Amino acid sequence: MLPKKFDELVEYRCAEIKRILCKKSKEYATKTDRLHNFNRAASMLWTSREKALMGMLSKHLVSVFDIVDNMDKKHPSVEVIEEKIGDIINYFILLEAMLKEIVE
Repeated sequence: MLPKKFDELVEYRCAEIKRILCKKSKEYATKTDRLHNFNRAASMLWTSREKALMGMLSKHLVSVFDIVDNMDKKHPSVEVIEEKIGDIINYFILLEAMLKEIVE
């Protein structure tokens, strides 16, 4: 990939991270708890919110592994690639927030 194209990819991904995390916060967070859905899931599953997140993340990781494993048979659309990779990046950002909240 040419450097210019890569730089465009990075700019696009950063903008998408912000757009999606802000959009999803309206659906999954409360006014006082940005990580509400993970806290609630942890309570329901009797586990930590970090482990609840990792369980949810595993679905997205499996999907990307399946895409990679099947590249010799079928190529996914650009939209599918962007969605799947974006989901994983966003889950890791949410995990970073959780972990930093504990240690800071």
